[in-house]
Amino acid sequence: MKALFPGSFDPFTIGHEALVRRSLKMFDEIVVAVGDNKQKHTMFSLEERMAVVRAAFKDECRVKVDSYQDLTVDYCKKNDIQYIVRGVRNEVDFRYESDLARINSMLAPQVETIFLLPDKGTELISSSLVRELIQFGKDCSQFLPQGIVLPKH
Repeated sequence: MKALFPGSFDPFTIGHEALVRRSLKMFDEIVVAVGDNKQKHTMFSLEERMAVVRAAFKDECRVKVDSYQDLTVDYCKKNDIQYIVRGVRNEVDFRYESDLARINSMLAPQVETIFLLPDKGTELISSSLVRELIQFGKDCSQFLPQGIVLPKH
């Protein structure tokens, strides 16, 4: 079985990494799909974001990295993926993600969304928090997968 872990990953954090590693206990393969939304202004380029994910899983052959521009469920249909894995840190995330999952279910009933809670210690980590720390020149290495160094911005 294959699952999709989609997101903008601007940047990819230890919270994301933990969810992918936990998902590997349930699925044979995880596709980390980095969204390329031209309307979204990201700090890191698509290539930089994909490179970070690849580096985080360089020793894990069951994790594939791809990019996409269309709807997540359309990506799933095109690539024969029946499961979407999403992290839910709090009530706000849950509300947004559950609404999205319901819409996705209407568009592609064959695709199921699975919610995972964050690992202890990662529930407060978000890409937006890490970006803000970067903008203020702070060291954010403790929030990134081990050995990952982000490009300077």
